[in-house]
Amino acid sequence: MDRCRHFRVCGRVQGVFFRAATEAAARRLGLTGWVRNLPDGSVELLACGEETKLEKLEQWLWQGPPRARVEQVQASETPPQSFGDFTVRG
Repeated sequence: MDRCRHFRVCGRVQGVFFRAATEAAARRLGLTGWVRNLPDGSVELLACGEETKLEKLEQWLWQGPPRARVEQVQASETPPQSFGDFTVRG
């Protein structure tokens, strides 16, 4: 059964195409969910799929796109949810 994980990524992660790059990475991994900017300058996302793919996404989040500077990635399990694909929100 697929799992869902909520992430919050802190650092220089806005204005560096982090959301678009995250969307592309998640879609390549076959994950569903969403990503959005938060008012405090962090990026929040919810990703659902196989555990190994969620782990790969988390590893990618620590790098991000070339202009990002990731300082922290917080991850927590969430109840399973269903999404059609992975999208950028707000």
